[in-house]
Amino acid sequence: MKDFAGKTAVITGGGTGMGRELARQLAAEGCNVAMCDVSAKAMAETVRLIEADGKPQGTKVTTHIADVSLEAALIAFRDEMAEQQQTDRIHLLFNNAGIGGGGSMIADSRAAWEKTFNVCWGGVYLGVRTFLPMLMAADEGHIVNTSSVNGFWATIGPNTSHTAYAAAKFAVKGFTEALVTDLRINAPHIKCSVVMPGHIGTSIIANSRKVQAGVDTDELTPEDLTLARARMAASGIDASTVPDDAIRTMAAEMARSFLEDAPMTAAAAAMVILDGVRNERWRILVGDDAQALDQWVRKDPERAYEPEFFTDFAREVGWRIGG
Repeated sequence: MKDFAGKTAVITGGGTGMGRELARQLAAEGCNVAMCDVSAKAMAETVRLIEADGKPQGTKVTTHIADVSLEAALIAFRDEMAEQQQTDRIHLLFNNAGIGGGGSMIADSRAAWEKTFNVCWGGVYLGVRTFLPMLMAADEGHIVNTSSVNGFWATIGPNTSHTAYAAAKFAVKGFTEALVTDLRINAPHIKCSVVMPGHIGTSIIANSRKVQAGVDTDELTPEDLTLARARMAASGIDASTVPDDAIRTMAAEMARSFLEDAPMTAAAAAMVILDGVRNERWRILVGDDAQALDQWVRKDPERAYEPEFFTDFAREVGWRIGG
């Protein structure tokens, strides 16, 4: 699919990050965009930016509230977008929505673990299930599923549990690779790609906290403060005497740093993804760190989860996340 003008794209998680930038870049090329997110406020800002970019006349951009872990919500999104976009087909499906949290099977709650897994994996599976008939109805289509470097390397550091997110991203990678053959046999006009970003500047840290807590505010709840203290204690830090305001400041700085100090912006990542779609690449590594980590893990897989592996790799690429 070399040209996106006049096509219709569905994007999950379109309120921030790579989803927002995909929406902006596609709309700028004259592609109709239907996005969903759990935050109406975030999507309104995406639409404002699209309008400020100067989208071509006649390009339709619609927003829809949906939790991608719930099939009924995705079906409602599909039916709503079909009515508002006045179409029975789509050409591009970006299963992009994702959150973190619930990293430990042991120390974290089952609810938090399953929320992360159900958004990051269930949202991709249900997204394909829900929108596949509309892709089948088009003359050409492309499914783009967002995994992560955590889809081939299941850690963010030797002192941080990361099981829910990593398990989900491995599932997304395997599912998409299996779809290559399934689509070739049964729907050859539809292609697919798995996207594996490294550290991209997004708001996933702040957004994950909001989704896990069921709020749309930047203020930390009492439960957030308790969890933050528990995570600090697990890392060997006595947080019992740390004031609430100090924890709020640390949380805000972590979210800011992940967004602003990343080696690659969400806009640059979206460009790489769309270039991969144009060139029908089924495997899209995003970022120099993703390219390097892929080589490191392949070269020495037995050592991939040793503390020294993370330390050496982080030093080489300049990572300051994990621990």
